[in-house]
Amino acid sequence: MPTTIFRCLLLSLAIVHGSSYAASAHEQDQLSLIQRQLDTIERLATRAEAASTAEPVERYRFDYPRLSKDIQRIRQGVQGYLSPARAQPRDPGELIGDYRLDTPPVKSSP
Repeated sequence: MPTTIFRCLLLSLAIVHGSSYAASAHEQDQLSLIQRQLDTIERLATRAEAASTAEPVERYRFDYPRLSKDIQRIRQGVQGYLSPARAQPRDPGELIGDYRLDTPPVKSSP
């Protein structure tokens, strides 16, 4: 399930990048579609997180909070482009992109 979420996120990013030379009305339609897709990805991630059964013995687990922050960052970028608050340069912060968390080793009690 996390792989599907990540693929959807990458598809959304590709659409944003590929539509940069589109006509204004078409571009706005495409960016609105991306916003709806981000909503869907966020819902899928929430369901996946609720359904995940991370065992204490697993070495890695998916970092859902980090994914959520990246989705919000993308959403803010799209929204900022569609309705800019000002013509000033904005912070070009990077997405984290690494969603694997190391699970600390479980210490056995004597």
